[in-house]
Amino acid sequence: MATTTTPPTAPADPTAPAAQADPTGRSATATSAPARPGLAVRVLGDTHALGRRLPQLLVGLVLYGASMALMLRSGLGLDPWDVFHQGLQRTVGLSVGAWVTICGALVLLFWIPLRQLPGVGTVANVLVIGAAMDLTLRVVDGPGPVAARVALMVAAITLNGVATGLYIGARLGPGPRDGLMTGLHRRTGRSLRLLRTGIELAVLAAGLLLGGTAGVGTVAYALAIGPLAQFFLPWFTVPTAAASAASAARVTSENAARTPA
Repeated sequence: MATTTTPPTAPADPTAPAAQADPTGRSATATSAPARPGLAVRVLGDTHALGRRLPQLLVGLVLYGASMALMLRSGLGLDPWDVFHQGLQRTVGLSVGAWVTICGALVLLFWIPLRQLPGVGTVANVLVIGAAMDLTLRVVDGPGPVAARVALMVAAITLNGVATGLYIGARLGPGPRDGLMTGLHRRTGRSLRLLRTGIELAVLAAGLLLGGTAGVGTVAYALAIGPLAQFFLPWFTVPTAAASAASAARVTSENAARTPA
């Protein structure tokens, strides 16, 4: 009968540290807990293409504030929130842009019970839009003739659609008012359209009572901004890292298929 031999055991290294017993009874070879993500990941979430997304966010917010100022200068009516901001300015004082900032910060407080987490774009929305609006109001005067005012209104609404596509497409967080609607939708199950309509009708009524201006521009904005944002958003949306990788892989596969064997 054949006999089996076992290889000799190597002597223990006296310089090696002694194995420490795990008081929890788990094996020493168990995997450690995953490392905590870095500060940039915790603050920004997806850090893909930040070199494009951060400047795009800033440009979008500046243009958004400028478009609101142009709407005001046209004198043909404002969007519901700006009717409210203008009413506060006329009743209490301060500038319209200051009230844009104050109301944005106050709306952000309602995110707390809704457990909404603001992004960099959310905070920038509060800080930048009102300042951009006030700066534009300082350098742009309202035109006199009705035709010029209508042209200014159309330009303002179109610019607002472009700005909406830019700042939302940067994927760095919704504005305070949009986040309020999505938070209420998640918590209550109500439709976004119903919530948006209800909130904007409420602020419009409050703005009119305070002396804000509504008119043909208010109606035109309500009808046009949705289609405009939907048109411009695909142009400016920055793809995620996964989408970029999938697109690159698809292009590589197509190029390989065209290459003759």
